Amino acid sequence: MARVMALLCVADRDRARAFYSDILGPVFGIGAPVIDPFGDQFPCGDGFIRLTTIPGWQAGQYPMLGWQVDDATAASRALLAAGVALLRYPGFDQDDLGLWHSPDGGAVIGWFNDSEGNLLSLTQQG
Repeated sequence: MARVMALLCVADRDRARAFYSDILGPVFGIGAPVIDPFGDQFPCGDGFIRLTTIPGWQAGQYPMLGWQVDDATAASRALLAAGVALLRYPGFDQDDLGLWHSPDGGAVIGWFNDSEGNLLSLTQQG
């Protein structure tokens, strides 16, 4: 059996560990990390998220990791309550929470940054 492991780079390991544990953990079901000398590995769903420190890390502008959720509104509200607002993009018709609803009604998507600037997303399908 193989499991998916998402690998994310971070500049500040302690800050990122706290963000993934305390902020994202309750919203997306991320478990307590296994910590080793090289990174932090969080169980999430059937896979893992591994945070590795890269000194001077600069996040890119494209999504690095996303979650499929049953209720995008509830997930967005939980993030907002924890101090994480969804990003807004010019030209996207986003609702009050910052969620974009696809014109065909097939998806509701929100984007946000982690503590290190990595672009993350949540998606509710149809």
